Formats: sequence, C-alpha cells, structure tokens
Amino acid sequence: MRTIYKNGTIYTFNSRNPIVQAVVIENGRFIDMGTSADMVLQWGGQAQIIDLEGETASPGLIDSHLHLSIMADSFINLDFVEITTKHEMLAKIQAKVSQLEPGEWIVGSSWDENLFTDGGIPTIAELDYVAPANPIFLTRTCLHATLVNSKALEVSGYHPSISVPEGGTIVIDDITKQPTGLFLESAANLVRQYIPERSYDDWKKAMRQTMHFAMSKGLTSVHTNDPLYLGGLEKTWDLFNELLNGEQLGLRSNLLINHEFLPNLKEAGMYTGYGNDTLQIGAVKIFADGAFGRRTALLSEPYSDAPGHFGDAMYDQEHLYEIVKGARELDMPIAVHTIGDQALENVLDVLDQFPAVSYRDRLIHAQVLREELIPRLKAPSRIADIQPRFIASDFPWVQERLGAERIKLSYAWKTLMEAGVICAGGSDSPVEPVDPILGIHAAVTRKKPGETHAGYVPEQKLSIVDAFRLFTELGAYPTNEETVKGTIARGKLADLTVYSKNPFEMTDADELLSMEIKMTIIGGEIKYRKLT
Repeated sequence: MRTIYKNGTIYTFNSRNPIVQAVVIENGRFIDMGTSADMVLQWGGQAQIIDLEGETASPGLIDSHLHLSIMADSFINLDFVEITTKHEMLAKIQAKVSQLEPGEWIVGSSWDENLFTDGGIPTIAELDYVAPANPIFLTRTCLHATLVNSKALEVSGYHPSISVPEGGTIVIDDITKQPTGLFLESAANLVRQYIPERSYDDWKKAMRQTMHFAMSKGLTSVHTNDPLYLGGLEKTWDLFNELLNGEQLGLRSNLLINHEFLPNLKEAGMYTGYGNDTLQIGAVKIFADGAFGRRTALLSEPYSDAPGHFGDAMYDQEHLYEIVKGARELDMPIAVHTIGDQALENVLDVLDQFPAVSYRDRLIHAQVLREELIPRLKAPSRIADIQPRFIASDFPWVQERLGAERIKLSYAWKTLMEAGVICAGGSDSPVEPVDPILGIHAAVTRKKPGETHAGYVPEQKLSIVDAFRLFTELGAYPTNEETVKGTIARGKLADLTVYSKNPFEMTDADELLSMEIKMTIIGGEIKYRKLT
C-alpha cells in the first residue's frame, strides 16, 4: 500500500529537504517527499491520499528512557500523580482499603512529598491508621524510595537484624529505633517480593492501555526498562512481542534489560539489536546511585544542605566492574543510571577499562557534571541520556541540595550539546509525565508551566529546534538507528507526529503547552488520531 500525506508543513530535520509539503510512504518507509502537487502527480496513481489540512509535522517523537511497565501501574493500582497534600494521599489509601478484603495488598506509585502543602512523608503510624489490615507498598515518583506499613513489614518477615541488599537502606527512627516505613533503593526488594504477581492477562491489558496512551502523546518510539517489574526477560519479551508484532499496536520499543538477567540473555541467545524495527533488545541497565529527593544520588562533595553526606553508591567499584564485564562478554553496551557527579565518574572509570562495542553506552540522567568529566562523555561511543522535564520537578528545592556553585553545571543540557556530547531526550516516566512536549517545554524555558521568571539557570536554555532534536533525530542514536529513523529521508522508517500548531514558528515557548497532538503515524499508519 502506498500512502501520500499532503498539504502539511513537514519539518524533516534533513538538511537536503528541511521543509516539505508532502511525503510518500510505501512498505512502511519514506520513498519520496516534496510539494503536494509533485508528489500526487508522480505517485498518486492507486495511492491512498491523506490531507494534513495545513497541520505541522515532524519526525516521530522518541522517548529515550521510560518505564512502560511502571506506567501501567496507573491503570491497575493507586496513582498519586498531582496529589498535593498528605491528607489527600492518606484519604486515597483509605478509600482503596474499603474496596479490599483484609490482607490484600495496596500498591501505588508517584507520591512526592515536595508537593505536599500540609506536611512531609506519611508516617508508618498514619499508614497503619488508614490501612491496619492491608499491607502497603507505595513507590515514590523518583522510584528510589518506597513507603510500607506495619502489615507489610509483618508479611515480609522484617526483623531488626534482617540483611539489607547492597545499596539499600531501611530508615530507622532515631528515638524508637523502629522502621519509619521508608525503604530506600534496593531495600524495597525485601518487601516487593511478597506482593502477589499479577496475571499475564492483567499485565497485557495494562501494557496495551499504556502503549496507546504513549502514542496519544505523539510518541512513535520508546526505550523502556521493564524486566524487574514484568517478571523477567522471557515474560517481558513475550508481552511486548505479542502486543507489537502480534497485535501490531505500533509503538516501537527498545528494551533495556537489567543486568540481573545477563544469564537469561545468554541462555536465550539474545543480544543488543535482537528483534526487528518494531521490537529490539537494547542495552544492559545498571543503577550506579540514587536520586536527590532522599539524597541518595552520589556526589563528589557533600550535599550543601546535609554536610558530611555524599549519597550512596549502589555498588563498589569492583562489583560495578564485574557487571560491566558481564555485559561486555556478550558484546553488549550498558545503560547506567548516574545522577550525581561521583556516580558518573565511577562509571566512566570502569568504562575506560573496556573497549567500546558496536552499540553506544548510555549515561542516563547525568544531572551533575564537573568540567573534567565532559570530555569523557564526548566519545562517539557514549550517549548522555537526559530528561529535561526534571527541571520542572526538582527546582527550586534542588538548589539547596547542590548549592550555588555546583548548580551551574547541573541539568546542563546546553553545555553538553555545545561540547559535542551526543544527547538524547527522555521522560523517565512515570517519574515525569510521558508527554514529550512537556520535556521540550522544560528544555526551552527551564521552568514549570505557569511560572513567569526567566528560568532556572537560564544560560542552559535550548532553542525549540534543539529541544525537538533531542526527541527526534538524537533519540535514534542510543540504539544506533540514526540511519533508519529520527529524521525524514528516503528509505527511513515512516514515523511522523502531527501537531495542532507550528512549534517552530512560536515566539513564546509557553504556546507549546496548548499545542495538541493531531496524529501519531508509525510505519505510515495512523496509530492515533485526535477526534474532533
């Protein structure tokens, strides 16, 4: 089937034909582009012709880092996104309890005490009051902290001498010497393992809804990390394969595989690039440190608001070396969560001991930099996988964490791009909203929607074009797919996102917030269309 999309303003991000009116698609790829009149004249015979009615389009939007499985939780479990008081959070838990039998688990995500106007994190006593007979497991928006209640401690067999996994912390009250209910990093696994597994069909339904939701936000490709939540490598692959290659939902997915599943990859004969244009195995995912919210991101100098505290390394250097060695033995790249500058340095020190492989290594987040680390990121075999939307969630409070001097090279996307570091843009959803336009807005304005100041560290603002490049052209680089997608050119995959306004002619970036996604086109097929 040949399809022509005509009468649009289509930005190709291809210097040979930067703006065209029409594209011609056959067998899921672009075969020509130009004026509407020429394309219809040359290719119109027996072609399906779709009129864009003057709308603006770009290469299909790409999210370089998110967690579709955790997003799927919002279709099954409690979702605390946009909850702004502790009272609301506790009321939502109590309402859920009324729907359950004693002993049934309450699982939820995306709470953020920084938004609360009536106090901090719920105490274990408060959680026990609203759910005395139901175990609770509630993951913070950053995914690095979890709240549990006394029933969850009971079910999981907690005792004061319990062995905590490397990199994890159970927060203990200084006075009572009892758990506060807050479990940091890998410590949450002590409780998570007792949560009953959802059925395969439940996961499949929720993941289907999640993929449709992502496409409604204009996304045509995602790089997603899911095996720890979906029950392992085999189940993760099967779910995605059935939805994408079986049901042909459309959302191109590159799967980051947690390092714990390296033996499974080897046994299955899977490797980076295994799959097809719709579904592929990606890099080996590793966590090097935590996050700023609980001061677990690893810094080279102490936190400005907590003298003597540097954050936490998930692994010592010897263990980190062995993990990377295991990936390299399968000729696979790594994708490492590195928020603090010391975590970034630790990972680079290990990476420098190994030759590069065919696919690029990814330093995910890279939020705190030092001048001497930037040239080490510039290697063509390395990617800075950044999340501009963190600006909206982390400021202004993160300035107290890092201090006036260190903040100058934090969230420093412009510095990285001007230095020649390859950057790709993502959301880390559900840590941030999956909507890439919000990420683009944050990269351009360096502020929250509705704020009127000049932006946080305004010298790091990106142009609208460069912000879009993060989520189109550059989003293809982490998976070595820059020759097949990310720009519009003959032979490339026919992925397009169509907008209700022209973002590239906006003089006020806040106009992005009222721009709607009109169509999401993947392989030439309309996978989402806004109903009028």
